[in-house]
Amino acid sequence: MFPNFLPTAVEQLTEPTSIALARSIQTTAIATPLTNQAVTTTFVKQGCGGTPILLIHGFDSSVLEFRRLLPLLSEDNETWAVDLLGFGFTDRLSGIAYSPTAIKTHLYYFWKSLINQPVILVGASMGGATAIDFTLAYPEAVKKLVLIDSAGLAGGSPLSKFMFSPLDYLATRFLSNMKVRDRVSRIGYKNQTLASIDALCCGALHLQMPSWNQALISFTKSGGYSAFRFTAISKIVQQTLILWGDSDKILGTKDAIRFKRAIPHSTLTWIQDCGHLPHLEQPQITAQHILDFCGQPIRLLA
Repeated sequence: MFPNFLPTAVEQLTEPTSIALARSIQTTAIATPLTNQAVTTTFVKQGCGGTPILLIHGFDSSVLEFRRLLPLLSEDNETWAVDLLGFGFTDRLSGIAYSPTAIKTHLYYFWKSLINQPVILVGASMGGATAIDFTLAYPEAVKKLVLIDSAGLAGGSPLSKFMFSPLDYLATRFLSNMKVRDRVSRIGYKNQTLASIDALCCGALHLQMPSWNQALISFTKSGGYSAFRFTAISKIVQQTLILWGDSDKILGTKDAIRFKRAIPHSTLTWIQDCGHLPHLEQPQITAQHILDFCGQPIRLLA
């Protein structure tokens, strides 16, 4: 049985990892200073023991992004994934100005309410920018940081120039087109066979949530994540693991080296034969690197 708060299209999932993760999605009411109303927040928690791992998804995505990685990590560690404010299946309440600041605030209160101990914070793509922002604001909450093909060195969103009425709704309508999303998905992978119908469903399921387009417009109009200055990134004191697909066609590969130079206690590891999505394209290798970074012994993950 799938949770009843998910769109009915969840029944179209076909891959076992997608189905299993969708069935494990939970909700919790998170009180924040952003609004008088608690935000019904969707998340997944699996495993126990070790330092908790918290996974942060990318732009216009959801916890389903971690359908292949999370089960591997949770064999050794308590592992969480959360839908950021304005994204995934988390409620999009009216009256909130969706922005990086709001996302950071909501994420902190989620962490404080449910985890409340330092975590291994893992951010993929835009989630990497979120993770950097969170780490700089709340260093006490982050034991170690993992960046997977991370945004954060190039600011803004290509959609921002279209975000005025009526082009704002036309822009989100364009982004919701399945052919468009399929093309974007294919750019993300080096192995094109992974851009399957199941992958398309995972990447688009949250579009059917109420107020998806309004929240996306609000976030894009906020400017999204500005490029972090090197002086800001250099203040990250946590040990940082930078994982990067060697064939990333979305962000390229130069930013991996720039992050390595900017973050004092960082290690750069290239994921071979991989595009922008190592956690989906090479999940076993990605999990092994993260577990080693967590202090877990390396073993072959099936």
